Amino acid sequence: MSFLTRIFGDRRERFALDPLYRAIVAAGRDPSWYREEGQVPDTLDGRFDVIASLLALVLLRIEREGGDDSRRAAVLLTEVFIDDMDGTVRQMGIGDQVVGKHVGRMMSALGGRLAAYREAQGDEAAFAAAVRRNVFRDSPASEEAAALVAGRIASFRDALDRAACPDLLAGRLPQR
Repeated sequence: MSFLTRIFGDRRERFALDPLYRAIVAAGRDPSWYREEGQVPDTLDGRFDVIASLLALVLLRIEREGGDDSRRAAVLLTEVFIDDMDGTVRQMGIGDQVVGKHVGRMMSALGGRLAAYREAQGDEAAFAAAVRRNVFRDSPASEEAAALVAGRIASFRDALDRAACPDLLAGRLPQR
């Protein structure tokens, strides 16, 4: 195994996690997040906020599985996310010289969600507040919408906790 393969992973390893990543993105694109029910802004930022929140919860679930294989899967899934964000930023017409800064900010946002949701484990009020900050950036359209979105994300988290890790890694997300 080459040095670069050990650091960045084999493309085949990342490709194996593509179904999981696609399932996370599909869940984050569900229109109910953005319509009257959830009222998350239907913008690039709003969609990023939902997808990054769902991805953070999947990464935390994989992390709780423990072991080298789970850690490796979490790293590879994060690399799939980075590849997607890099491609998305380039498609938006962002020049090569600043792509890294944009992707770096997105990685920082994902890291912030990981930290916030990890810290809020076991405290539903803290979790709801973390969702509010990370999905609505403290500006929800309504308190009802913020509560609904926090409840849906908490249900997703709870369903992940009951799911078998091999099923998740194969791209089979649990239904809320």
